[in-house]
Amino acid sequence: MPEITADRWGERLPRKLGLLSAWAVLVGSTIGSGIFRTPAVVAGRVSIPWLFGTGWVLGGVLALAGALTYAELAALFPRTGGMYVFIREGFGRLPAFLFGWAELVVIRPASYGAIAITSAEYFCRLIGLDPALPVGVLSLGVAQVIAAGFIVAVAVVNYRGIQLGAIIQNASTVFKVGALIVLVGLGFALTPDPNFHVAAAPVAGETFSTVAGFGVAMVAILWAYDGWADVAFVSGEVKDPQRTLPKALFIGTATVVVLYLAAIAVYMHIVPLAEMPGSPLIAADVAQSILGRGGVVFVSLAIMISTFGTLNGSIMTGPRVFFAMAEDKLFFRKLADVHPRFGTPWASIVLAMVLGVIFVSIRTFAQLADQFIIGIWPFYALGVAAVFVLRRRRPEMERPYKTWGYPLVPLLFLLASVYLLGNYMLTEPLTFGADVLVILVGIPIFLLWERHRKATGDVTIP
Repeated sequence: MPEITADRWGERLPRKLGLLSAWAVLVGSTIGSGIFRTPAVVAGRVSIPWLFGTGWVLGGVLALAGALTYAELAALFPRTGGMYVFIREGFGRLPAFLFGWAELVVIRPASYGAIAITSAEYFCRLIGLDPALPVGVLSLGVAQVIAAGFIVAVAVVNYRGIQLGAIIQNASTVFKVGALIVLVGLGFALTPDPNFHVAAAPVAGETFSTVAGFGVAMVAILWAYDGWADVAFVSGEVKDPQRTLPKALFIGTATVVVLYLAAIAVYMHIVPLAEMPGSPLIAADVAQSILGRGGVVFVSLAIMISTFGTLNGSIMTGPRVFFAMAEDKLFFRKLADVHPRFGTPWASIVLAMVLGVIFVSIRTFAQLADQFIIGIWPFYALGVAAVFVLRRRRPEMERPYKTWGYPLVPLLFLLASVYLLGNYMLTEPLTFGADVLVILVGIPIFLLWERHRKATGDVTIP
């Protein structure tokens, strides 16, 4: 097998993604089923309209603050692995390994399961199949079997080249953006004066519980916004990365924020907040009020394609973390192989596919995937904090882009992260404890891996 020459940043994967594809990776990885369903969950936690709207605005502000900060790091280190590289450069190998460990054992494969199941369920509804219909000797639901097929399909596409994956990503992203624009436009145009129901004022003590639940509601909101950092995982495959990545991070995140706030506005315009908790598929209810039964079919199709595109984006980006770990000799070296023909981290993609199929076959894990979103937030915060550390420790490095609003923008993100994690620890101690336990289990594994690496003489880090 011929040796693949690294570029000036030390990257061995070919750079084939332009600005449009990078934008589509970010937008497509972020907009899944969240904006179509999450508002009902948030409304169940927050019953005050202005606080409900504030949560979505704040979520957008935090996503933009994180993207503006990561833009500096992505331009500084345009390498495969994104957040893994930022944490490693700022804080060392152990924290970086713990991020990769959390991605490997829970966050990424569970996300594959949740996203694929959602897409498969809506596919079943569109063709008239019962998603829970048992199939085969394992009695898996038909939706689980289809979801596993979706995971295998997008893995095969991305195995054969990131350009093929980008085609699917670009097309699905254009569709989902268009669907949201149509939903918002028709919502305001065809229902200029909807029949609002006035929600009852909160009784004594209810306001406190609503405010106390705001932090937990923010977890659901940030799940909907999650994905803004994913384009950094493929930094090593972006053309002219020091110019393209900052643009993609800002423009892509801003696109998501504008679309989300517009969608929330039309939801609140048509459906009273007090009725949203009983509307788990809020977008379908809005579409039905505008277009009748055809609106439900439209939204179901939109969610199916939207989540399929998100699955493609996630399998396009997630395996790059495993690839970066293997290059650092913190994971099996085989996972750092680059396919000689397709130029992809093929072994890492296969691993991600296998993990995704396993998780989607165990429905409980897919259902609990959203509970682990909080597990990634300590690492988001570490990545942002790396900007402060690197500016102090390595001021001589050339920075093609510097974070706008520094130090206030990254500091806002860090303060919000502390609040979010602290509030979640108090209100959801069991889930928070499970997340922490998963992360801490990685410490002895890291120490054993490092001992083995040194014992075998494999001490040179590329």
